[in-house]
Amino acid sequence: MIRAYDTNYKVDGSALLAPDEGVEISLSDLDSSDSGRDESGIMHRFVVREKVRTFGFSYAVLDSEDYAYLMGLFSGKVTFPFSFPENGITKTCTAYCSKASVVLHSSRTGLYKNLKFNIIEC
Repeated sequence: MIRAYDTNYKVDGSALLAPDEGVEISLSDLDSSDSGRDESGIMHRFVVREKVRTFGFSYAVLDSEDYAYLMGLFSGKVTFPFSFPENGITKTCTAYCSKASVVLHSSRTGLYKNLKFNIIEC
């Protein structure tokens, strides 16, 4: 392994590897399916839930062991407990992994490049 663990962020109790740039956190509202624009173009929003967290992780280069470790954290799990720091305390929510992408393994170097994924609060 070439990366250290970041014990601030855990999937099902196991620490994620430290990302290159820190963790990108965004907050989004979830709208009801009844939300939308009417015939005059006015938007009507019916918010079901506010400030749902999305945590973005990115890794420029990973060796095979680090890549297998990270992917193993999500293997066979539709949802999982996810722990993260907020205002100096550790919180845990139910989450899922979305939008994972990677440049495939280079047989010449044995490295994976540009792994990115989001962990989204359920």
